[in-house]
Amino acid sequence: MDLGIRNKVALVAGGSSGIGLAIATELAAEGAHVAICGRDPERLATAERTLKGAARGTVRADRVDITDQDAARRWVDGVAADHGGALHILVAGGGTPPTGAASQFAPADYRAAVDLVLLPAVNLTLAALPHLTMAGWGRILFIASETASRPVAWLALSGVTRAGLVRFAQSLAAETGCDGITVNVLAPSATRTPMIERAAVRLAADGDGDVEAQLHAMGEHTALRRIARPDEIAAMAAFLVSDRASYVTGGVHLVDGGTSVTGPEARYLPRTRAGTYR
Repeated sequence: MDLGIRNKVALVAGGSSGIGLAIATELAAEGAHVAICGRDPERLATAERTLKGAARGTVRADRVDITDQDAARRWVDGVAADHGGALHILVAGGGTPPTGAASQFAPADYRAAVDLVLLPAVNLTLAALPHLTMAGWGRILFIASETASRPVAWLALSGVTRAGLVRFAQSLAAETGCDGITVNVLAPSATRTPMIERAAVRLAADGDGDVEAQLHAMGEHTALRRIARPDEIAAMAAFLVSDRASYVTGGVHLVDGGTSVTGPEARYLPRTRAGTYR
């Protein structure tokens, strides 16, 4: 199926690993000109090689901390300048805040989570929007988590920040539809990314040492009895930013392997104290 994005210019923030890299690879294979950014130079270089192996268009990889608003805006404008001022697709992910229940965190923790998750996505969007509007065709996709669609008690900071992101996306969708720009939120559940694999390694070290068993256990509560692969999330993302999804906007798209119909019981989440994946 032709997604209609050949020669479109796509930005994928946080595209150097995990779901972001999988999405960037899908877009590159579809013929889009893809620019990614990340903070780790080695990971970024590896991602760039991966993308060039799949690409039918150009590839650009820049070391950028998207929590630095000025640096993020320079990145957006720089990519646009490389393509005559045109941008068409923005895929904006963010960091992952610590896990824990609502009462476990101080106000400073909530502020830090907003700075990590919500504000970088807002800043990137506001920087990219004039370019998308000028192009007369645009797709904005925020990569959130399942907490954007349903509450998960032990993911309080994620839920608070992703809820804000959803409301921003929905307001923006109403504002930009007449300019040919769609805005959506992708809400994946646990996916086999390096972050989740590191969590499994820690859990295995505290148990029987079987990392694969821990990864399996993370997905036992889903209808499919497993966690997602990055390429499965990327396939949905590629559709949402495609020309084929021209009438899809303002939505929160849950991709959770059926967790919402079986009832969540994510064993990998801490139950007694706040924690984070690093």
